[in-house]
Amino acid sequence: MIISMYIIITILIIILVFMIIKLYFIRKSLKEIQNSISEILSTDTNNLLTISSSDKEIINLANSLNFELKNLREEKLQYENGNQELKTVMTNISHDMRTPLTAISGYLELIKENNDENKKKKYIEIIERKTNDLILLTEQLFDFSKTMDMKINIKKEKCCINEIIEESLINYYSIFKKNNIVPKIEICNKKIYKYVDKNTIIRVFENILSNVSKYSNGDFEVVLDKYGRITFSNRATSLDATTVQKIFNRYFTVENAKKSTGLGLSIAKQLIELNDGTISAKYIKNHLIIEIYFK
Repeated sequence: MIISMYIIITILIIILVFMIIKLYFIRKSLKEIQNSISEILSTDTNNLLTISSSDKEIINLANSLNFELKNLREEKLQYENGNQELKTVMTNISHDMRTPLTAISGYLELIKENNDENKKKKYIEIIERKTNDLILLTEQLFDFSKTMDMKINIKKEKCCINEIIEESLINYYSIFKKNNIVPKIEICNKKIYKYVDKNTIIRVFENILSNVSKYSNGDFEVVLDKYGRITFSNRATSLDATTVQKIFNRYFTVENAKKSTGLGLSIAKQLIELNDGTISAKYIKNHLIIEIYFK
């Protein structure tokens, strides 16, 4: 009986010692994690948490924290890049707005000082062009404000994609005619129905058509095949394969063009994804090709 009691006490002591040792190493590992996190956050290093413990739960905790640290760094990098891109684009737009405003002011002075009607007419035409440039820049600023806080209520319903494309093309008929663009249209006879928000899809198509009207070198093709795949294609020599890879970026603009792009397509990408669709772009033989597909 006494021997049994000694055995039990011995086992309990061993267990207690084991638990004390385990607790010590757990506390040590938690302290290591605490110190590592403090160092990582204070020094902005790319290091990850390292621990000496072999405890499975502590290892899982460290792995989870490392995963969150990686996500935090990616979000921070995206924020910093986006913030810098925003500053750069806003600076460029502000500079671009100053140029036509200065020109308009100068030509208004010339009109007041000149009695030659032909010259006045010429100056007025220049002022009209500069005013249109300002309108485009104002639209860019408006697009920026929309992308900064993209809160849109989506109301999906069964819609005919054929009809939405046709409606969008009709709305841009006069603009295409003005820019000497003759679209080649291939819409399948089969009615393609998808559950989408019609207003946002119209907005997507109009964003794409707007870019076509700015950058097309005269040709434009839109295709809706029997599988519901929508393809917009136009010759765009102001672009290249590298810029097209960035064309859906939030603050991306084509610096070598007179007008910016990317804003409308960034919005289009968000709207497509809200409607459970996909959108992609590629550049083949000087042609910008945009493909859209809804599930």
